[in-house]
Amino acid sequence: MFLRRRLLSTTAAAARGPPPIRVDVTESAGRGVFATRPVSAGELLHSAQPLVCHPSPSLLHEVCYSCLRRKPGEGRASSGGYHFCSDACRENAKGSHDVEKNADWSSFDDHCSSRRLKYPYMAKRLACMVISGAANADSLNILQPARLHQGTLIEMEEEFELLESTFKKAGFQEEVTTYPNTHIVWLENADAKLKALRDIEEGEELHICYIDTSMDVNARQKILADGFGFECHCLRCLSGD
Repeated sequence: MFLRRRLLSTTAAAARGPPPIRVDVTESAGRGVFATRPVSAGELLHSAQPLVCHPSPSLLHEVCYSCLRRKPGEGRASSGGYHFCSDACRENAKGSHDVEKNADWSSFDDHCSSRRLKYPYMAKRLACMVISGAANADSLNILQPARLHQGTLIEMEEEFELLESTFKKAGFQEEVTTYPNTHIVWLENADAKLKALRDIEEGEELHICYIDTSMDVNARQKILADGFGFECHCLRCLSGD
């Protein structure tokens, strides 16, 4: 799981021209993404590298600690017990990894493990990147959602307190719908690729779905509320389908 630098970030695909999408204001969900020309089903609309990503705890030693590429066999030598798939990834992660190694994360890890949390790990890595100078402090703004439930606020306060405590001791959105017309895929590593599921008209808003659309409305709403902190108001969910 990861947070993208920004939807319109520069990628190698930019050599063929800008992606056929634009960001604009929607009537119901703040900012949205719209097609700037007709798009064919299966077309790659955009690809982007993440600002920050972190392996799931169960996969810490199975994927690259930097880009999340799967480890082939025994892989290359690791730094501090973690695997890096290339010298480039090792060098890219060096600053933040050095900061991370100089802190005791036992309380933080216990908290995340006992509650099966994954997003605090990305906050941890982003904080290490900012401290090391690998990321600008303004990048921390992406950790602030637009709307939060009270229970979520309490949990976030606990997790940020753990982050603050750890560093002190060490001395230092696309609109969601259950009628998606695009989906995001990750093939070899954490780079995201946005592809069209069907033909899309010029000016049409792009939609993705975070969950299995075959589930009933109650199951979908529960997962979205528990996992992402919001209630979906797309036409399908409003109809009770």
